[in-house]
Amino acid sequence: MAANGKHDQLRLGFLTAIEIPDKGFVGGLLVTNQNGRPLEFQCTAPVKPNATQAILYGPTLVPFLLGELIGVTLIEKAGIKPQIVLTDREPILELRNHIEQPVALVWGPADSLPSDETETRDRLRLGRQTLRFHPAHDADHDALARDAAGIPADADLQEPFERVREALQETLRSGALK
Repeated sequence: MAANGKHDQLRLGFLTAIEIPDKGFVGGLLVTNQNGRPLEFQCTAPVKPNATQAILYGPTLVPFLLGELIGVTLIEKAGIKPQIVLTDREPILELRNHIEQPVALVWGPADSLPSDETETRDRLRLGRQTLRFHPAHDADHDALARDAAGIPADADLQEPFERVREALQETLRSGALK
């Protein structure tokens, strides 16, 4: 038990972004406990690169926007910091180069890997999915395998991303993001 009388719970961050035509990318971070109950939600205003930035950044533009700019902003804004950040967008793996927490891509169903590949350094089965890690951070595999013991074996790690996308769309519809 923690000093406040509550059990320490694993905090998962579900980070994704959607592209809004003519406005750019909007990012959202849902921090949940290990059972998927929301603890906090943060989102960004739309971020749209100008033509010069698109030319200068070239193929590194989207990882910069989604990982370094949007992802770092959301993690820094969060009052409840996730211990693990999960994403469904591969360019967001760039975030791992800028934060201490492990970052993993929810890559596919757990049965998408042959059983002899279960314990590769860049992949891990968790819940009903397979996670992939940033290639420069193979220690994330061990950290996540250790910390994720409390995640139910039947956990659907894709579902929270739907909630984030729906919350972003609702926020856009309400005019809170311009």
